[in-house]
Amino acid sequence: MAAENASSTPLTLPVLPLDDEVVLPGMVVPLDLNDADVRAAVEAAQAAARSEPGKPRVLLVPRIDGTYARTGVLGTVEQVGRLADGDPGALIRGRGRVKIGAGTTGPGAALWVEGTRVEETLPEPLPGQVAELVKEYKALATSWLRKRGAWQVVDRVQQIDDVSALADNSGYSPFLSTEQKVELLETSDPVARLKLATEQLREHLAEQDVAESIAKDVQEGVDKQQREFLLRRQLEAVRKELRELNGEKGGKDGEESDDYRTRVEAADLPEKVREAALKEVDKLERSSDQSPEGSWIRTWLDTVLELPWNERTEDAYDIRGAQAVLDAEHAGLEDVKERITEYLAVRKRRSDRGLGVVGGRRGGAVLALVGPPGVGKTSLGESVAHAMGRKFVRVALGGVRDEAEIRGHRRTYVGALPGRIVRAIKEAGSMNPVVLLDEIDKVGSDFRGDPAAALLEVLDPAQNHTFRDHYLEVELDLSDVVFLATANVLEAIPEALLDRMELVRLDGYTEDEKVVIARDHLLPRQLERAGLKGDEVTLDEGALRKLAGEYTREAGVRNLERSVARLLRKVAAQHELGERELPFTVTEADLRGLIGRPHHVPESAQDPAERRTAVPGVATGLAVTGAGGDVLYVEASLADPETGAAGLTLTGQLGDVMKESAQIALSFLRSHGAELELPVGDLKDRGVHIHFPAGAVPKDGPSAGVTMTTALASLLSGRLVRTDVAMTGEVSLTGRVLPIGGVKQKLLAAHRAGTTTVIIPKRNEPDLDDVPAEVLDKLDVHAVTDVRQVLELALAPAEVTVPAAA
Repeated sequence: MAAENASSTPLTLPVLPLDDEVVLPGMVVPLDLNDADVRAAVEAAQAAARSEPGKPRVLLVPRIDGTYARTGVLGTVEQVGRLADGDPGALIRGRGRVKIGAGTTGPGAALWVEGTRVEETLPEPLPGQVAELVKEYKALATSWLRKRGAWQVVDRVQQIDDVSALADNSGYSPFLSTEQKVELLETSDPVARLKLATEQLREHLAEQDVAESIAKDVQEGVDKQQREFLLRRQLEAVRKELRELNGEKGGKDGEESDDYRTRVEAADLPEKVREAALKEVDKLERSSDQSPEGSWIRTWLDTVLELPWNERTEDAYDIRGAQAVLDAEHAGLEDVKERITEYLAVRKRRSDRGLGVVGGRRGGAVLALVGPPGVGKTSLGESVAHAMGRKFVRVALGGVRDEAEIRGHRRTYVGALPGRIVRAIKEAGSMNPVVLLDEIDKVGSDFRGDPAAALLEVLDPAQNHTFRDHYLEVELDLSDVVFLATANVLEAIPEALLDRMELVRLDGYTEDEKVVIARDHLLPRQLERAGLKGDEVTLDEGALRKLAGEYTREAGVRNLERSVARLLRKVAAQHELGERELPFTVTEADLRGLIGRPHHVPESAQDPAERRTAVPGVATGLAVTGAGGDVLYVEASLADPETGAAGLTLTGQLGDVMKESAQIALSFLRSHGAELELPVGDLKDRGVHIHFPAGAVPKDGPSAGVTMTTALASLLSGRLVRTDVAMTGEVSLTGRVLPIGGVKQKLLAAHRAGTTTVIIPKRNEPDLDDVPAEVLDKLDVHAVTDVRQVLELALAPAEVTVPAAA
């Protein structure tokens, strides 16, 4: 169904513009005649009406931002007189829509236009959909009018049955914008207009419901706060009367502040801490319930009261017993055990002589345990605490980048907490625990500060008796805490922080120590995890030694424990499948069938033709990595003179120091080649290539100097480098062998690799005291001062040489 628009005789009417207003047919509006446009239109209509029957007629046209609408409303001037405020005015009634045409002339100063009346017809009776639409609009309009209390208007709307008049009645709605009213005016189809009016009214009612819901929630919240405030004031008054009746004294905040005051006064706190806590209780009593400061103060007081300010555990001064505990829980690690034993002995003597506290400081300790992964640094902390009879707390520092993690947040921040040191003390429940600062070399820094710098005060024995956490803001005595810091890479620890700690190196285990650790510690633990009893599966010493030497080549025992676990899992699975009977003893011959072939066969155990040093130009060096000591092979070759590729080429991802060592080795051979009876002419005309295998692993340091010199000398002379020889040392331009670091780790690596002869600098001989005796017994260590001695020891005799590689 659609409206039928029929054209009638054109109308000539004066224009009455309405600025930002819209009048729809059926509406009666008063207009102020003080407006020049309104007065001109009304006077022109009155002048035209003198020659025509009927009331004066005008064309009401909306004017939005100076632009006239395309459709206007024919209006009749019902009355001219005075408005309620006394100004002259005219009462105009809208009669019907008019399509605006061309402009024309007429009497008066008004704008005259020609227009065509828009006729609207609807069939009788109304279709069902239109009747439903009329019913819906009336229901929505009635709901809105009732909320406003306009009951008389409700009756008037209910009496309108004409679709067009009902739709135009929405022009009275104050919530419609000018654009929405213009849209209604320009919609000529009465049914479409009524749909539009219904949708606009529905949207407004939905918005009004949301606004009313929000206002209701706000009002309920305000009422609840006012009611709570009133009840609290009444409760406070009742408590005050009860206290006065019983003759008690207390703050105005009642039981809560009284409870905190009582707890602070009853707690065993240092005097300055007590004063600070009582000041905070006074603030809590003066603060209002709605103030956020109250919750901050309560959290701070709870933290202070939970700290064990005067709680201390008694140290176990049984020195022999402590040493027995350390020996039982850890094999090897003699340096650390000696240091802990010394610390306990000194503490015992100081206590016996009444020197437990000197200058406000107690005798704490700060040790840095530096070594490769898997050597037992972290577990050693628990053993130290066990040996001393103290509580143990581990603080993981790996990846910490926020300084507040160490020193705490300021109390004004939301969610503020004390730092990890204070939390560790609270967790331990005593002021003298063993605190393990794990992975201290992994601490980073960014825009939030440098946590390593915050640790300077914590780990300084001269300062940590007055440590101040940003959250607590009271002095905390850390001088009786034993701090153990663990790290893998010594160079990653800031120098100022390292200076405050006593360095203890853990360079790895010998093969004998690994066998003992696996037998006494790893095997029982993995048997339990595999659901096996101790007498059901046993590993003989040969199997354990092969696991440590050929299946896992490492400084620690972590991979060894994984291999033992894998072995036990395999045996347990075979037993469940009915393939193996228990009890079962695993021998060296059973390993290959259970967990496959070994991965690290010593070079000396391989076929002579398959060894890396089976050709001239390959030497065996020793290096130190983050995982401990390791064997490093150096390969050298000469380019074909016809290629013209002269010069030195280095590969293997080498650092600047190692590249310089290669240049020094080449320069030494060029200048002393004749003395060493080497064909140094090849070095001038042909390119030299030095390669370090495992090219994806970065390498740096000066200690490969003698190894590169030996590889080049082997290449030029055609003499093989002995398979059983490994070497380390820095070389100078004059051929001197200079000292290097990590001798113990390098000798342990040489021992693990099956090497029997090791060449080290003469000035590193004192470092041999740190090497375990069982390792030194199996190694032939040569201390040299000159590279010529290295070549005499490392190069095979001339009678077993092969032709030099072209």
